[in-house]
Amino acid sequence: MIDHFAYGWWTPSIAYVLSVTGSFIGLRFALLSRDAAGAGRWLWLTLSAACLGGTAIWSMHFVAMMGFRVQGAPIRYDTTLTVLSGLLAIGVMFVALTLATTRPSKPWIISGGLIAGAGVVGMHYMGMASMNVHGHLHHDPVYVGAACVIAVSAATTALWFALNVRRASYSLLAALLMGIAVSAMHYTGMFGMSFTPAEHVPLTPPPGANTSDLLLPLITGLFVFLMVCSLFLLLNAGEDNKSRHRDRNNVG
Repeated sequence: MIDHFAYGWWTPSIAYVLSVTGSFIGLRFALLSRDAAGAGRWLWLTLSAACLGGTAIWSMHFVAMMGFRVQGAPIRYDTTLTVLSGLLAIGVMFVALTLATTRPSKPWIISGGLIAGAGVVGMHYMGMASMNVHGHLHHDPVYVGAACVIAVSAATTALWFALNVRRASYSLLAALLMGIAVSAMHYTGMFGMSFTPAEHVPLTPPPGANTSDLLLPLITGLFVFLMVCSLFLLLNAGEDNKSRHRDRNNVG
């Protein structure tokens, strides 16, 4: 028996909050990249991709997976594949953001959305492949297809927001919607999964790390990363306010 909510609504709720937080900060960095040039632009794009791909998507996936259980079958994770799935999410978001912001037009936004959406789905199923369990996991093609459609739609929408949203309140609204879309993609893929136990189950658990082994590094890394990103945004907002104040004084 598969249980997606072993800890009740705690894991999906925390995962959603993480996705919204990463989406909001990522959209603000994308806004900064639109107004920057040279090395500054690449810095903001990289941070935006890390927030959107790493926090809003990959971390949401990982936290949601903490609530996943298979009755009578302990689960372990291949650390290398788990990390690579996160890097894949960040990488495809960086490519998509670069395409969309370099050539801000509908064809390039759609192209970026297709690339990012495919990468997000790849991240999800790479994360699933990182699970070691005594048995076989099966994925319903219908649910896989639905997850692909949601992922591409969410990624394309995120790129549109990145190019068109300036006010912080609108970025927050966009982040709330993106959090719903990312969560919907994840659980659509998960609900299409079934499990067949192995005929001969070993007494020892499968190789790999359990969720508690990975949880502390994830929490620590996310906390430090989001604090640094928030500091960047606050410092940049302070500089913008000083610049506007100087401009008003010069006009006066």
